[in-house]
Amino acid sequence: MSLSAKIMDEMKNAMRAKDTVALEALRAIKSAILLAQTESGAKEGLSADEEIKLLQRLVKQRKDSAAIYTEQNRADLAEPEIAQVAVIEKFLPAQLSEAEVEATVAKIIAEGGFSGMAAMGQVMGAASKELAGQADGKTISNVVKKLLA
Repeated sequence: MSLSAKIMDEMKNAMRAKDTVALEALRAIKSAILLAQTESGAKEGLSADEEIKLLQRLVKQRKDSAAIYTEQNRADLAEPEIAQVAVIEKFLPAQLSEAEVEATVAKIIAEGGFSGMAAMGQVMGAASKELAGQADGKTISNVVKKLLA
């Protein structure tokens, strides 16, 4: 079942349950999928990798918004954003823990013989490819900095 079909099923369930937060998040996903399809000019659906990147971008946007609202003491605005993150993350593959990311990055550094902060770009590139969809870029970046320092 494609992501679009899953989203439509969840939208129907959210409408029946009158879950406005979930419905808003699902509509945002559907909108992003339609925009991505029209940008690429593709008549068929998006690839699995493109779908994961799209969902990760939506999660990141909401987390950033929630952080800004929290800084400004606007918990009333931050809470719906965090709730939408939970809805969107249901469609993402399971995220690796920081320890698992650290083990993978350490392996990449050892295999490539990288050392020092000058090699950060090379390590980030390799780690981002290997961990695509399994960890967010911020976590990978923090682990790489820690291991190369």
